[in-house]
This record gives sequence, structure tokens and C-alpha cells, in this order.
Amino acid sequence: MALTALIIDDEPLARQELQYLLEAIGGIDLLAQGTNGIEAVDLIRLHHPDVVFLDVQMPGLDGFAVLKKLLEKKIALPQIVFATAFDRYAVRAFEVNAADYLLKPFDRKRVKQTVEKALARKAVPADSSSNAKLDALLRLVEEQVQGPKPAVTKIFGKVVVRAQSRLLLVDQSEICFASIEEGAIHVMTSAIEGQSNCRTLEELTEQLNPETFWRAHRSFIVNLKHIREVVPWFNSSYQLRMDDRKQTEIPVSRSQTKRLRELFNL
Repeated sequence: MALTALIIDDEPLARQELQYLLEAIGGIDLLAQGTNGIEAVDLIRLHHPDVVFLDVQMPGLDGFAVLKKLLEKKIALPQIVFATAFDRYAVRAFEVNAADYLLKPFDRKRVKQTVEKALARKAVPADSSSNAKLDALLRLVEEQVQGPKPAVTKIFGKVVVRAQSRLLLVDQSEICFASIEEGAIHVMTSAIEGQSNCRTLEELTEQLNPETFWRAHRSFIVNLKHIREVVPWFNSSYQLRMDDRKQTEIPVSRSQTKRLRELFNL
């Protein structure tokens, strides 16, 4: 028996990509699509779907605020699959009550696993801990909607880069971009190329000024001040040509295309 589903995402390309993958995988009866959190609440109340593929970051009501509204209005919660470019938004909710989460850009194999997991969950009756899970989810959503408490302004210092057996202290303004390849974090400046001691790009991102650095792709962080050219690419996508010696071209993921247009008024 097919699962009934909704897709809620403000990015048309993300909705189209997920719809294509779900149709190719099968086992899903797609009832409707929405573009924002308000539509999400109305569509869930109208259709009572088995599963909702819900974007985390949307204007107005984000994914967490949608869940809060559903709980406040006492609307039965479907299985929630969060769709996000960054796993930090979804992991904790996934542990509490979400069926799964998908990272953008979507991967067919991963989407197939999510559909199989949702089908398995549908076949199992709700257990006696459901109310406790909903209470825990409500508290989680409250925390996410309210956001973190104000903190002392963080000072972003130099970054350690290992190059030719030397540990160099590199000023952030000199970094053109950082990338991950085969588990290693590579850092490129106008003068040197080396590796970071960080294990993940997320860990490196924590050291970088968010006003200057942008995660343009799952595998790349770029310094906005070192972008030399925005190059239109296939299917309304883009690449960034950096100002390093190699004039490296970096892809912009579909999920970050909207952010690129906002940054440069494209």
C-alpha cells in the first residue's frame, strides 16, 4: 500500500528534484505541494497525509514552527521527514519523533531508504509513549523557534593550516576557500595550499566569520570577498570562479542557488 505524502519547500528546484526521485522510487502517492509553512499547516489539515517532506528553512513559518502550529491546533502529526542543507537543524528532532531527515542535494539511494523507513513505521501501531514523544517534541520546537540565548560576540581569529610539515597561522581574510576530499579538509589562500586540522567542514565553519564565509556546496566553503566571477551553468545552476592562482571553479548546490541570488542580486 502506497504512502500518501506532501512536499513542502520554498525552492521550486528542490520540490521538482524530490518529486522526480519519489516517482522513480515508487510507493508514494504525492497528494500536493506547498511553498511555505502556512500552506503546510493547511495542507496537512486538509489531506491527513502519511508523511510530509518538510523543508527546515522557509520564510515565515519554518519547519519547526510548522510542527508547533500542528501541535497547538491538535492536528494529528504525520510522519515528518526534514529536508535541509545542514544536518544540525534536523538531527535532534529526528531522535525525538521525526521519521528521518534528508540532506540537500538529495541522493536517490538515501531517499529510497527514507521511503522504506516510513513504510515500516506505518505498519507498526503507535506505542504508548506517543504522548510523551509529542510533549518532548513540543519542548524541542519551542527551543528551536525561540532560538539560542544571546551570547557574547565571538571573536574570529586565525586558522591553523598545515603546509609542508609546517603549522601556519593564516588570517581568515587570506582564505579563498576550503574543501573536503576523501575526509581531508583542504584550505586554499592566494599564496599557499594546505590542510586544516579540523575533521569536518562543520567544525571549520565554527571558526570562520559567517558574515564572510558561505557554504556554497556540501563540499565547499567560500570566502565571499574572494569570488572573482559567478558563472551561469547548466539547468539554471551556477559555478563560482575564485581569485586564487588556479582560478578554481566551485559548484553552487541547488539548495544554495537562492542564497547566491540574494547575495549578488542576480
